[in-house]
Amino acid sequence: QVQLVESGGGLVQAGGSLRLSCAASGRTFGSYAMGWFRQAPGKEREFVSGISWNGVRTYYTGSVKGRFTISRDNAKNTMFLQMNSLKPEDTAVYYCAVDKRLGRTIIATTRYEYDYWGQGTQVTVSS
Repeated sequence: QVQLVESGGGLVQAGGSLRLSCAASGRTFGSYAMGWFRQAPGKEREFVSGISWNGVRTYYTGSVKGRFTISRDNAKNTMFLQMNSLKPEDTAVYYCAVDKRLGRTIIATTRYEYDYWGQGTQVTVSS
C-alpha cells in the first residue's frame, strides 16, 4: 500500500514563499519519478512539476518556471517543492503523485500517468 502525505501548505502574501513536502511509503520510492499537481476551485487538476527517479531531470509548467524548484531526497523518501515569488493565481490544493512506470526518465505531465496520490495541501496566496 503506497501512502503519500503532503505538508507545508498555508496562507501567504503575494511575493512570499512556501516549501511543500511529500513523504512517501510503501513503494521503492527511489525507483519512480514523481510529480506535483494542483487544482484550483472549479478547474481541472494541472501538472506543476516533475522529477525523475534519480533527481537528474526536472520539468516545470511554464507559469511556475523560475519561481518553483522541485527536489527529492531518496534516502528520506521525501520530495519537495520550493515555491518562491508566489502569486494569487498559485492558489490551489497541491497534490504529490507517483509515476506508474518504474524508472521512467521522461517526466510525465498528464495525471493519468500517475497512480498514487496524496490527500493534498492547501496553498492560499493573498494579494
